[in-house]
Amino acid sequence: MKVIQEKLPASQIGLEIEVPADVTQKAYDDTVRKLARTVNLPGFRKGKVPKQILIQRLGSNRIKASVLEDLIDDSLKAAIAQENIEALGNFQLKSSFDDLISAYQPGEAFTFKAAVDVPASVTLNTYKGLSFKAEKTEYNPADLEEFLSQKQREAATLVPVEDRAAQLGDVAIADYEGRYVNAAGEEEGEVIPGTQAEDFSIDLEEGKFIPGFIDGFIGLKPEETKKFTVTFPEDYGNEEMAGKQVSFTVTLKELKSRELPELDDEFASEATSEEFETLAAWKESLEAQFKENAEISTKNSVRRYLLEQLAENNSVELPEVSVNEEVTAVLTQQMMEFSRMGIDVNRIFTKDMIPKLRETARPEAEQRLGNSLILTEIAKVENIDFDADKFNDRLTEAKAELKEGFDEARLQEAIKEELTLEATLDWLAEQSKIEFVPVGTLEADEDDFDTAEEEE
Repeated sequence: MKVIQEKLPASQIGLEIEVPADVTQKAYDDTVRKLARTVNLPGFRKGKVPKQILIQRLGSNRIKASVLEDLIDDSLKAAIAQENIEALGNFQLKSSFDDLISAYQPGEAFTFKAAVDVPASVTLNTYKGLSFKAEKTEYNPADLEEFLSQKQREAATLVPVEDRAAQLGDVAIADYEGRYVNAAGEEEGEVIPGTQAEDFSIDLEEGKFIPGFIDGFIGLKPEETKKFTVTFPEDYGNEEMAGKQVSFTVTLKELKSRELPELDDEFASEATSEEFETLAAWKESLEAQFKENAEISTKNSVRRYLLEQLAENNSVELPEVSVNEEVTAVLTQQMMEFSRMGIDVNRIFTKDMIPKLRETARPEAEQRLGNSLILTEIAKVENIDFDADKFNDRLTEAKAELKEGFDEARLQEAIKEELTLEATLDWLAEQSKIEFVPVGTLEADEDDFDTAEEEE
């Protein structure tokens, strides 16, 4: 069998296959015999239909179509085996099937074209000595103090207030409703859906709700009613309300202040699930956690921008079948996360929405798959392996979490792959020239770039 290969984009191999004359004749004869045994024609017993009558009744094109369905499939499998091609998934017929029917003649050589997906190909160019910026998260003792203050507020006792007006830090129980404001500054229309509540508990803290809403309660005493106007942000989630002025009518029903517990050893022992005998011991543990979180955030920033550099300086061709599998993996992960949050996934992942969700998930899938393949190739070239102790620890943790109903061999392979990729990222970071900048710097640069693009 004569086979001509052609490298195609998207990790595909094009094949031009010439089927020998004797094979095309045998395929035709076999198909006719099979049809003669199985087709029912009036006036003939099953399996006793003469060949010429069968061809006349069924039509030449119908018979040739039946021949080609098997002939193309069998010939493609034989060509893949002959050429030692590592094919993935199903083939794609590149020739027009109608044209093939017209061209096919039993006992003559027959040529058709097809394409098959093959494993992704990675081309490594530059991955050592990369230069890039990353954000460094510094431990800030003020964050620890804010955390402790928040714990105090959560454990506070709410005490009714009757002799003063509302102030920041209080809890207000109120009724409110909102209406749009017209160009003349007057209320108009009915109450806006979603802007009405009764006996609603509101923490009077800066940053809560939309700008100006909390300020409207300050100075208000129980049983008093007040009107004030706020402007919804341009990027507000509800596009209909974004940028609009809304007049709120609020009635303060009750006002409560927080009586904070003392920040002492007793509070430390009661405020956590762990056993801390002293406030100092709790603070020491929290400080270690905050410092570790800062290191993790810094490492994640390094990895993020390192991966961007790898994608820019190296290339990978992804087969469609692998991309589709990764898209499924992304959506499965999203479903699991939604389920853990108590969200009904059946209302999101509907039959009508699946195509759109797959389209939306594709960029992330391609990025994840591309990053993984580039890192795997680097690990292979540089002989980077995972740490055995980390593997044993990670395996023990995973088995304890899963408990039962898992394939241990597949679990081990997944952990090995994950640890190898992590080790490769760490190795690459050591080989790179990294300029650390304050947190928020790079995100701000990206926002400025996006704005500049929009202005153009």
